[in-house]
Amino acid sequence: MLAAIEALLKERIGLDAASLGGSGVGRAVRARQEACDLQDVEAYGALLRQSPAELQALVEAVVVPETWFFRDPGAFEVMARLVRERSASGRRTRLMSLPCSTGEEPYSISMALLDAGVPLDRFTIDAVDVSARSIARAQHAIYGRHAFRGAETGFRERHFEAAEGGFRPSEAVRRPVRFLRGNLLEPGFLPGGGGHDVIFCRNLLIYFDRPTQEAALRVLHGLLAPEGFLFLGPSETALPSRRDFVWLKLPMAFAFRKAPGTSLQAVASPVEAAPRRLRPIPSLPPMPQQAPALRAFRPAPPVAVSPLPVLPATIPRPAPAPRAGLAEAQRLADAGHLAEAVRQCEAAIREGGPSADAFHLLGLLRDAEGRRAEAVAQYRKALYLDPQHGEALAHLALLLEQGGDDAGAQMLRDRMARAARRSAG
Repeated sequence: MLAAIEALLKERIGLDAASLGGSGVGRAVRARQEACDLQDVEAYGALLRQSPAELQALVEAVVVPETWFFRDPGAFEVMARLVRERSASGRRTRLMSLPCSTGEEPYSISMALLDAGVPLDRFTIDAVDVSARSIARAQHAIYGRHAFRGAETGFRERHFEAAEGGFRPSEAVRRPVRFLRGNLLEPGFLPGGGGHDVIFCRNLLIYFDRPTQEAALRVLHGLLAPEGFLFLGPSETALPSRRDFVWLKLPMAFAFRKAPGTSLQAVASPVEAAPRRLRPIPSLPPMPQQAPALRAFRPAPPVAVSPLPVLPATIPRPAPAPRAGLAEAQRLADAGHLAEAVRQCEAAIREGGPSADAFHLLGLLRDAEGRRAEAVAQYRKALYLDPQHGEALAHLALLLEQGGDDAGAQMLRDRMARAARRSAG
């Protein structure tokens, strides 16, 4: 019966149960059984088939948000530059955050645009999620310290005000954001939609199997305006078709542009259902101040691999390169100073020893310079030191595919999928 429930979740929301680890769905099912006072999983399965409300409750139990403000900040910096250029020419920009989870991403988009000087009347943000509970928390918009991570949190002083239970984004940050509940794979998703200039769809596709990923990408392609921009998660950059999307080789942004002249029809969900209209979620009553604890990712166990021939056998297992040095290298890269970023990154390696993150950043920089062979070598060095480095796997897979090595690219994608499942489980 658990297999049937997993199949139902895949049918309704595209979830590949294996992506959550061996017991992810099982834990959620047991929790909902207890909540429904049902001891028998068969009885719970029957309830799921009869009750859309209980199916939604199970979805809520499975979808565990793990997010924070300005996660992967390079994407927001690139997005802000792109939108600022559009705004300077008098154009308005439609953006989408999908899934928006508990609101950190769409509010980060809004803050990044305001900091870039984009006027409020020049952009709108559709924030979409399958979880009504997550949307309710996003609308409530009270965030604790867990939502503020990383070295740079100055935005909290600029854009937040103290509130009971935490911090609340300013009215200016919240005003352009419209929250919607919807399922990307459901017939009639975002009726009348499309024409979005920028879509953030990060760390969703890793929870789908390959056919569902392809279906989701076709829907996203249809939602984008001509030559619109799609931002994916670091482990998803090998997924878009080279025919339909052009990878923007911008360090740490994981961004694609819709290829000129392409037009794909959105693929219907396997669920035969009447199209549903997607309406803005109305304001909800206050939520409890104490939000449920969010699940932290657990590191995957180390994997033993044979050393790759591109490295001398004497390279030791290093301590990480100095964080300050790499942070400065990334700052220079994000500002477009590639040569300076390379020098800073190499200096960090000399001072602190080799590290996977440093070699990965060097690979991104060489890639951005168009030096493909050197980028491949740097990504391989990163994987020698950390065989499960998700970003290095993703970027190396993409370069191998572009070079015609489809088998090598597929092998790396398989490693990415296994690593993602272990991390999620």
